[in-house]
Amino acid sequence: MTAGRSPVDVAVGVVIRADGAVLFGQRLAGKPYAGWWEFPGGKLEAGETVTEALARELHEELGIDIEGSSPWVVREHVYPHAHVRLHFHRVERWRGEPRSREGQALRWQRPDSIEVAPLLPAAIRVVGWLRLPQALAISAASDLGDEAFLRALDARLDAAPCVLQLREPGMAAARFDALFREARARCERRGARLVVNSAHPASYWRAAGGVHLRAADLMRLERRPDLRWVGASCHDEAELARACALELDYALLGPVLPTASHPGTPGIGWEGFARVGAPTAIPVFALGGLDWADAPAARRAGAHGVALRSAAWR
Repeated sequence: MTAGRSPVDVAVGVVIRADGAVLFGQRLAGKPYAGWWEFPGGKLEAGETVTEALARELHEELGIDIEGSSPWVVREHVYPHAHVRLHFHRVERWRGEPRSREGQALRWQRPDSIEVAPLLPAAIRVVGWLRLPQALAISAASDLGDEAFLRALDARLDAAPCVLQLREPGMAAARFDALFREARARCERRGARLVVNSAHPASYWRAAGGVHLRAADLMRLERRPDLRWVGASCHDEAELARACALELDYALLGPVLPTASHPGTPGIGWEGFARVGAPTAIPVFALGGLDWADAPAARRAGAHGVALRSAAWR
């Protein structure tokens, strides 16, 4: 029985190779869930930070020395044998070649083609998030003009994977319908994810298979919409907590820096983002006043990636 116990803190390393493949290890005989596959890591020892525990565990298990890791998501899971709080860090730089030092089998797997099974239950949702691009682009057809925006969208989708949020408040219905159909066709051809802002009719959410909720719409919901992808805009801890409680797929948090649309309004800054957005149960994109060059700072602060509007189309 684990009811009533405080969760055990565990540092988990999502070790990502340059080609995007991720490392999994198989649990040894004699352990709970023996033979199941998991991300490497282990329990925090007394006085350790997550970063310190992760460095120790990956050296002991894999013989590597971490040169850089970034916080990502924190998930709690109750197993029959334990209640754990899993601190997932992405590890993309290390010294040494990962090798089994404890006799466990190791496999590199691409996130879009996981072949090892079964996965530990707590790892399943996280594997899905590894398929989530690290850039979210917000449409700007009202500013650029529809044809110019669609050309910019083609260029963006050809350059790198991204999620497109179609958000054109105030656009005439017929014009938006035509824009939606063109944008959806381009996303489908390239395997890109499309979500429609909740300012637009729900029929478009369903046609796209995803919705991006405005903060006010998020706070009114009692349950997650029945769609493949659901995200939300958040500005504070309460809204972000609501997005986590509804088990959304991602959230945007900001503004991080001052924006042209809100001159004179300071952003929360990277320290504020890390304080509010890093220890969350879902991936969080940094939003507001950012450019592509801000992606490393966003990752260091615990963001999944960056969400851009104007800068996305430059």
